[in-house]
Amino acid sequence: MLYVEDEALIQELGVTALEEAGFCVSAHLSGAEAMTALGNDGLSFRVLVTDIDLSGQPNGWDLARHAREQLPDLPVIYVSGGSSHEWTARGVPGSVLLAKPYASAQLVVAVSNAMLGPPQDAKPDGD
Repeated sequence: MLYVEDEALIQELGVTALEEAGFCVSAHLSGAEAMTALGNDGLSFRVLVTDIDLSGQPNGWDLARHAREQLPDLPVIYVSGGSSHEWTARGVPGSVLLAKPYASAQLVVAVSNAMLGPPQDAKPDGD
C-alpha cells in the first residue's frame, strides 16, 4: 500500500495501525516522493491512501489522478481536514474520503474494504 501523509506524527500513527493490522506500507511525506515510488514500484501497490493538502506539489488530488493513469483500478482513499468539501468535484471516481480527525481503526477498515474491491452483483440461485 502507498501511504502519503506530510505530517510525521499522523503518518507514524497511521503506519503503526496499518502494519499492526497486517498491511505492508510504503510511507511517504510528500507527493513527489510518492510519485517516485509509483514510478519504481507502482505495480506492487494495491491501495493508495493520501492526504489531500500535502506540502508542495503534487497535492493528493494530482497524485491520485497520476496513480490512476498507471493503475486504473487502484483503490484511492483520501484523508483531509480541510479539503473534504472538494472531494465530489476533484476526487477520482470510486474513491473514499476519511475526514480528519479519524480513529486509526477507521483507516484500517477503509483500507480493508478497499482491498476487497467493489461489491459483486448478486447472482440468482438458479432454482
